[in-house]
Amino acid sequence: MREQTKRRWSVREWADRISSGGHSTSPARKEEPGGKPTGKPKEKLSRQALLLLAVNGLFAAANALSGTFVNVYIWKIKNDFTLIGWFAVMHQVTMALTFWLAGKWVKEHNKMNALRVGVAFSALFYGLVLLLGTQAASYIPLIGFVQGISSGLFWLSFNVVYFEVTDPGNRDRFNGWAGLLGSFAGMIAPWVSGLVITRMEDTSGYRLIFSVSLGVFILGAVLSFFLHKRKAQGKYDWLGGFRSLREPGSPWKTVSLAMIAQGLREGIFGFMIALLVYISTQNEMKLGSFSLVTSAVALCSFWFVGRLLKPRYRKWGMFVGAVMMSAVILPLFWQVNYGTLLAFGIGTALFFPLYTIPGVSIVFDIIGQTDESAKQRVEFVVFRELCLNTGRFIGTIAFIIVISRSTAPLVVNTLLLIFGSSPILVWWLMRGRLEQEINRSPKPAV
Repeated sequence: MREQTKRRWSVREWADRISSGGHSTSPARKEEPGGKPTGKPKEKLSRQALLLLAVNGLFAAANALSGTFVNVYIWKIKNDFTLIGWFAVMHQVTMALTFWLAGKWVKEHNKMNALRVGVAFSALFYGLVLLLGTQAASYIPLIGFVQGISSGLFWLSFNVVYFEVTDPGNRDRFNGWAGLLGSFAGMIAPWVSGLVITRMEDTSGYRLIFSVSLGVFILGAVLSFFLHKRKAQGKYDWLGGFRSLREPGSPWKTVSLAMIAQGLREGIFGFMIALLVYISTQNEMKLGSFSLVTSAVALCSFWFVGRLLKPRYRKWGMFVGAVMMSAVILPLFWQVNYGTLLAFGIGTALFFPLYTIPGVSIVFDIIGQTDESAKQRVEFVVFRELCLNTGRFIGTIAFIIVISRSTAPLVVNTLLLIFGSSPILVWWLMRGRLEQEINRSPKPAV
């Protein structure tokens, strides 16, 4: 017998239906702060989770408005690939150190204040860029340092709170919503920025967009005060994540390597693709249109992947995503122009959700799988980020070394292909955990 008759959906129900992919997931155990399951399913997002999504959405919108164009702004001041690379390195190193040092604050004191200070430092970053103007290229260590602190504080506290307000039953839902909001911000904001920048003279458009971003970050900081203060638990173990590597059968032995491999791609692609689009077109509006199209594809892809990618399909879904994210780099060997870069961007946006949604959910599920690991969630979030930034650092340093010797298209494209194929290595390292997901998933009814 059918459980209910046909009825009209409310807006809230329709939105939840989209973010969950239009299907129910199996009942999941709720994790208490100590990591102990209560046995009750929890699939809907709480008010605190929705507020956290809103803060994340504002953070993504502000970064999408200006983040896409910061490297272009520096490039226009001084055409130097290595300078852009060192800016990225300074950001990555500072971000990693901030994660590690701020872990004590987040675990033993007020993690919500850490999140707010992170947002405030993001506003400070754009304030500095505005203040320095065309002298910003001469202060790369300073602005990279400030941006690294902002990223470290925000993402450390965000990831810890994300773990606490979600559980295995609704983590995919939260990640789906975060992906949708990020894609929507990445679709509209850079296009608007490109339009404004090209319509205004000299660098006045950049200054206006950086000012708007500063205001959005301030709004995000205000909204964060509606998030509840969360109870501090235990003492911070400075080497907690590293100690797990010595435990027999620890999943972190492979997860840490997978996170380093993931960072290899992020270190270079985080700044290089937008820069290549601008260099190929010499037009900020084209870069904005690039972000509009690729983010629209990503938004649709997140919706479809959320709908179709059930836990038993994650292993091979992630494999397809990793392989295709690598394959779409190949058109760049034919010619680097707006058309081939757009093909690469669309292909990456199309397959990225297949790769990232299972990877993020599984890592946080590992953190919550036992009481002991859940109590050390701050240490494991810090350890995860240290591994990611190790990979980003290796990738960016390799980029600087190679690009300082040759900027020939074949050399640059080979570098992009080598490091851009790291998702395949990530899948290979994570395939055992993905197989366990298949074994735990409920079999379809006959």
